[in-house]
Amino acid sequence: MNSDPNKIIIEDVCFSYENVDENSGKAPRLALDGISASIEKGSYTAILGSNGSGKSTLAKIIDILEVPDSGRVVIFGKDTSNDELFWQIREHCCCVFQNPDNQIVGTMVEEDVAFGPENLGIPNPELRELVDQALKDVGLYELKDRETTALSGGQKQKLAIAGALAMKPDILILDEATAMLDPTSRDDFLSVVERMRVEKNLTLITITHDMTEALRCDKLIIINKGKVALEGTPEEIFMSEDLWQYGLKRPVKFNFAFEIAKLCGCKLTKEDLKSDEALTESLVKMLKTPGLKAPEALVSDKGDEENREIIMSVKGLSHSYDGNNTKAIDNINLDIRKGEVLGIVGESGCGKTTLITHMNAIVRPQEGEVVIHTDDGDLFCSNKKDTMKIRQNVGLVFQYPEYQLFEETVYKDISYGLKKMNVSQEEQKALIKEAADKVGLTDRELDASPFELSGGQKRRAAMAGVLVMKPKILVLDEPASGLDPRGRQEMFAIIKGLKESGTTIILVSHNMDEAAVNCDRICLIDNGKIQAVGTPKELFAMDRADELNVQRPRITRFSAVLKEKLEKVFTGIEFNEMDFVPEKEAEVIVRAVVKAGGSNE
Repeated sequence: MNSDPNKIIIEDVCFSYENVDENSGKAPRLALDGISASIEKGSYTAILGSNGSGKSTLAKIIDILEVPDSGRVVIFGKDTSNDELFWQIREHCCCVFQNPDNQIVGTMVEEDVAFGPENLGIPNPELRELVDQALKDVGLYELKDRETTALSGGQKQKLAIAGALAMKPDILILDEATAMLDPTSRDDFLSVVERMRVEKNLTLITITHDMTEALRCDKLIIINKGKVALEGTPEEIFMSEDLWQYGLKRPVKFNFAFEIAKLCGCKLTKEDLKSDEALTESLVKMLKTPGLKAPEALVSDKGDEENREIIMSVKGLSHSYDGNNTKAIDNINLDIRKGEVLGIVGESGCGKTTLITHMNAIVRPQEGEVVIHTDDGDLFCSNKKDTMKIRQNVGLVFQYPEYQLFEETVYKDISYGLKKMNVSQEEQKALIKEAADKVGLTDRELDASPFELSGGQKRRAAMAGVLVMKPKILVLDEPASGLDPRGRQEMFAIIKGLKESGTTIILVSHNMDEAAVNCDRICLIDNGKIQAVGTPKELFAMDRADELNVQRPRITRFSAVLKEKLEKVFTGIEFNEMDFVPEKEAEVIVRAVVKAGGSNE
């Protein structure tokens, strides 16, 4: 077998997860099915695929956290089947997984980062320097003396990343490591690891469902059912028409560009996808096409938002942890309207999760109040007597779904709340099937242990466990995190359906594109305080976004560059009268060009 010292080589690898119960009669679950691939030393590779395709299993195989049933893996000339080389390989390969809680071992932030290098025998002052630098790289240096349990979900993810960076690895594997980071933190982190890759010849492997993040890589490997389905450069892969069958889709700006090309009757090439400059130039040429026809006018689906009934009121709500003078949330005043989708956005650690855990009395108000307005009267989250009724009205799906999964099977987990309400077995069965169908869980997954599921499947299971109770208000903390692009689209289709059926949705998200498309209003939080509440159009207008220091949706940023070029090419073209419709930006632009008469200078 090839043992190139400059490559990671995976050859004909098979791997199955054995059933814990040997008497279950179920066959082992095949995760990798004769997969073969190679990764160059010092390269930047993305491994893509749908949930359950085998991506995380492959990462564990490379890091020797799992051993193949068959086939071989050679890491830079070292065969992983050679027990004598085990520690040499592990010492230089680090993996950051989806859930940082599974990797945090220290009680204090700096202790946790020091754990790895300390176990390698690295002495002070070098150890001190490694820890400080890693914390600075991820923006946690000021929190080095904080307890790890007091960190937000996004901050915990940064901590796990810092722990890996402190090990000075040759290979760094990121398994959805940026999924819980806000846009600014994500971009900052990626810039750090990309700089390290260049400076230290680091081999960087990222497992991601973020197609825009994949664009930053040299090579993409798409896995489907445990095998390599496609591999190539980002430009080659995103030209493919087969992505959707693998649970994937093109990055937002590429979808936008391909839609414009379709409206113009033209085609893009892989050369057009190599840079934003090349892509915008090609689109400008397409928009000069003679006889260009305008798409049908956009139909506004705006409801009478201002006059909607208030279903929940947050009044003067403040909260501090452990008696700390620093408030996690500070004087929050917010009305939630019946039947709306309200987005809550902000940087990691700004107080989003603290706010929503007050909404169904998981955390009780220290100052202020949360009131649920029902047909039978008001419910107060500070009143313990109202707790049961509050939780029947307000369902909460956590940021990390495994926190609310605990039964032997997914079916039993979903049925837990119904049993507590003494719902009959027959009715339970119907309700569970309805909830499972809504989130796309199969019969096999319902019979499986929740802890056998992939990250995305766990999220679906947790959501089904809340949906089965039919709450009037549904609070979702990063509901699409861990889902592949097709899964994300399906999840937001579920959310849209729930809204149409009258459910009020409170949606915490870091994804500005998804917030802009799916939310009626957005609440921006910064340092525990509300900075602004308004429609996506109001918050993401350029001047307002700059004033609030909030990152605009990716499609909006890209289309703004294209619009600026078109204003120089087409006489009398106007965009300022257009509505903010990120999901319809292609139609907006083509209509504006046609309206301007296509008269180019």
